[in-house]
Amino acid sequence: MKKLFAALIFAVLPAIAFASTGGGHALDEVDIDLTDKAALQDGARTFANYCMGCHSAKFQRYERVADDLGIPHELMLSNLVFTGAKIGDLMKIGMQPADAKSWFGAAPPDLTLVARVRGTDWLYTYLRNFYEDPARPWGVNNKVFPNVGMPNVLVGLQGRQVVGCKQVQVVDEGKKQYDPLTGTPLTHEACDQLTIVPKTGKLNEAEFDEKVKNLVTFLEYSANPVKLQSQRIGTYVLLYLAFFFVFAYLLKREFWKDVH
Repeated sequence: MKKLFAALIFAVLPAIAFASTGGGHALDEVDIDLTDKAALQDGARTFANYCMGCHSAKFQRYERVADDLGIPHELMLSNLVFTGAKIGDLMKIGMQPADAKSWFGAAPPDLTLVARVRGTDWLYTYLRNFYEDPARPWGVNNKVFPNVGMPNVLVGLQGRQVVGCKQVQVVDEGKKQYDPLTGTPLTHEACDQLTIVPKTGKLNEAEFDEKVKNLVTFLEYSANPVKLQSQRIGTYVLLYLAFFFVFAYLLKREFWKDVH
């Protein structure tokens, strides 16, 4: 029993370490809608084109993703599968772990369950907070995950993000501050802010945020493909129990009405 317990502890240590790594950066909230098929399809396309060069989703199958997201199999194979895999295959990648370790220092993690481990707010904030840092091996760093060991694969969409100075609103104890006489926001110059170098990315800020949101939506779906189905079943079960309770109560009252 002690050996089994020790084995379980060592098995979950990587997940705990993966979940706990971060820079204490405030997370931006993101509203995920798993019923939005268009967002899921766009997220799947972004994942296949920008993430699957290094990261697998080996607990998912192309066929399941295509069916759940309403993507025809032929379209899935021609646009989202680049390894010669068949529609029923798992979403693995061709990169060998030994090569990945020599290139990145460690093999990039599988992302099937990353949304369950990290949370959607963390992923949404992390993917939008890469910035240029010449001191790092890949020339980038991250506000949420300091000294990150991966390149910014979305830089072509977002543009080059650098640390600079700009006016930001004064916040005291979590509350934005305003001038008591004019009602205008109180601001100060902060020189640790991230700014996009103009005309260096394909998307503007709002479009990029939407693209990242869609990617996170796909990762949330991937972490639990049956979430919506489970919620529907749970609702039916609760309705059944409520319906059954009424009859059980009436039956109980009928049996006990003559007992004094």
